[in-house]
Amino acid sequence: MRCAGIIILLALGLGLAPMGCKDKGGQRDHSTGDILIGEYGSMTGPTATFGQSSHEGVMLAIEQINAEGGVLGRKIRVISEDDQSKADEAVNAVQKLINRDGVVAIIGEVASKRSLAAGSVCQKYKIPMLSPASTNPEVTRTGDYIFRTCFTDDFQGKVGGQFALRRGWKNVAILTDVNNDYSKGLAHFFRAVYGKSGNIVADESYREGDKDFKAQLTTIKGKNPDAVFLPGYYTDVGLILRQARELGLNVPFFGGDGWDSPETLTLGKVVDGCFYSNHYSPEDPRPEVQAFLKAYEAKYNKIPDAMATLGYDAARVMADAIKRAGKADPQAIRDALAQTKDFSGASGIITIDAERNAKKPAVILEIRDGKTHLVDTIQP
Repeated sequence: MRCAGIIILLALGLGLAPMGCKDKGGQRDHSTGDILIGEYGSMTGPTATFGQSSHEGVMLAIEQINAEGGVLGRKIRVISEDDQSKADEAVNAVQKLINRDGVVAIIGEVASKRSLAAGSVCQKYKIPMLSPASTNPEVTRTGDYIFRTCFTDDFQGKVGGQFALRRGWKNVAILTDVNNDYSKGLAHFFRAVYGKSGNIVADESYREGDKDFKAQLTTIKGKNPDAVFLPGYYTDVGLILRQARELGLNVPFFGGDGWDSPETLTLGKVVDGCFYSNHYSPEDPRPEVQAFLKAYEAKYNKIPDAMATLGYDAARVMADAIKRAGKADPQAIRDALAQTKDFSGASGIITIDAERNAKKPAVILEIRDGKTHLVDTIQP
């Protein structure tokens, strides 16, 4: 009975073990079968459109790549995890992808707060992580396995400052989400540029999840600004703009790429005449942009937002790195990502610099009648 018990325990242990062979050193064998790439994002929760859009872009890219023959003669398979828009769940998600599923690389996240949380796990296990859209400068400082294919907030915040000065706005108010690293970063870099030539007449704050902004907006209105810089997420933009208009604060509001969501375009008149910086415009005539738009609209029956575009580019950059690495090995993929140069993506020409960031231009979009319109492009 003792021997039989041992056999049963061994069988159960084998049944519970993660799929995939391991070599003598205890490392998973990635030389055969599908190439496994992990993806984590906010498929549900307060910022669900970020994760959903990015996921759609990733899956379209992988579908195209596999239809073209895959990479290194093998198909790519994406294993996705929902972090529910929570930093602690982002940590759990990447731990599952690495330890349970044995992925060789990871794509994600959009939100900087969640990338910062999960990036430390990827760095610990030396699994390359490529963020499509986390713009906080600290994200890639987590370690040498952490990359991004988007510009950073030090650039984007300065873009906001330059744009405000170009518009001739001499007096600007700021309304910052102090519970959000992204919002605080954009506000900091905006002040550094705009404050040299313009007047910051009010500097108010709120916290993610707040519902009543009338006190801050009343203070701002009393300062008579030409415009209001609102570097938050789309989840708060709608509430803030509605309350601002109710109070008679009818000046333009402007922000960063955190505004980019289909939900922002459904806000109606309250958002008309507002602006935000972004990673791409559907009005860009480049062949890469128009080909992506055509494929995305054919698959999803809608125009892609920037998060979808960045997810698409991140997946294609990752596949290109695996191809150049010559093998599905995390270290080799990391090294190839670091050498990415002049990759022609839907969101621009992507070159990864020594800090593992992408240097790219930003566009300024104006919202009118439920659509975005390109009004400016600012180079890094």
